[in-house]
Amino acid sequence: MNRKIVISVNTAWNICNFRSGLVRALVERGYDVMVLARSDEYACRLAALGCRFKLLSMEANGTSPGRDLALLVKYRRVLQSLRPLAFLGYTIKPNVYGSIAANGLQIPVINNIAGLGTGFLHGSLLSCLVKRLYRHALRRSRRVFFQNADDRRLFLDAGLAREQVAEVLPGSGIDLGHFQPAPRSVAGGRGFRFLLVGRLLKDKGVEEFAAAAEIVLRQRADVSFQLLGAADPDNPNAIPAERIRCWEDRGLLRHLARTDDVRPYLAEADCIVLPSYREGVPHSLLEAAAMARPIIATDVAGCRDVVDDGRNGFLCQARSAADLADKMLRMAALAPWQRDLMGEYGHAKVAAQFDVNIVIARYLDAIDEIESGRQQARVLGMDAGGVA
Repeated sequence: MNRKIVISVNTAWNICNFRSGLVRALVERGYDVMVLARSDEYACRLAALGCRFKLLSMEANGTSPGRDLALLVKYRRVLQSLRPLAFLGYTIKPNVYGSIAANGLQIPVINNIAGLGTGFLHGSLLSCLVKRLYRHALRRSRRVFFQNADDRRLFLDAGLAREQVAEVLPGSGIDLGHFQPAPRSVAGGRGFRFLLVGRLLKDKGVEEFAAAAEIVLRQRADVSFQLLGAADPDNPNAIPAERIRCWEDRGLLRHLARTDDVRPYLAEADCIVLPSYREGVPHSLLEAAAMARPIIATDVAGCRDVVDDGRNGFLCQARSAADLADKMLRMAALAPWQRDLMGEYGHAKVAAQFDVNIVIARYLDAIDEIESGRQQARVLGMDAGGVA
């Protein structure tokens, strides 16, 4: 019996950070899991999850038709040789080119649309092309999982996915055993600390974070700002390194070194901030809420799924440093017990709605349906052929 599952994403890092629970669950169920992704320093860690890894070079942000066609050919060759039970796609290029290749080989596809990316945020010819590709790639998918209802509605209204297979998942889910409530730091003298965790991109609101820090520091000198995230020089929306250094030189914020474990930084922060322009469901906010930290985020798709305004944090206007600064000042002015209540509410919300086991169960159900369908088709085929 075919028990192979292929999972494809743009980087091995993505699997290690967001999909490791699903990979382990599939392996425990007896599936032979193969990960297709670009190689990075995290690729060597995949073996510990029980899966296999195959290098599939791709440009995460490239737009070269020639290279994208070559990627489609690579997907077809790999999938044709493996003939898996199902193909699970994440991020734009695996979702598009991996799905098209799988469809051509009649391999069932399950997609996950984790945010819309730059092509949707900025209306352009590229946006039109991306939508055309999605429409073609998703037309035969068995499931298309979205991380929030706004993204699902956008795809349905644009005719990019079929309503009967489009479902909303609670983000990537959060491992509540790994991210647990942390006691509030009472270290004297450090003042109130805001922390932004995310890639250093304009669309993450990093520029608004720095501008808001400047506004807040004019009124409160006892507040500090930290930025934890890796540079992404290949992304057209990346914040230049010299701009980050300029903010640091002016005393607006501190850029922290990249880390594989954000928990100590979340524990030392008083409030987690994400002024993003749009998200799927931001994992950094789920991690913060799971650790009982209050949150400030923009009132946009994805962020508003995690933040109940006034209960576990504040929502602010997107692209508005002034409104972000106002919410920061409000948060810093709260009594510690009020922020503790926000943290407790946030943890309870994440535990009830965003547990990673909810996400894993939905995937296992979808794969079970595919497997059951294959078995039924095999039985019917044997009956039709007169073979017992």
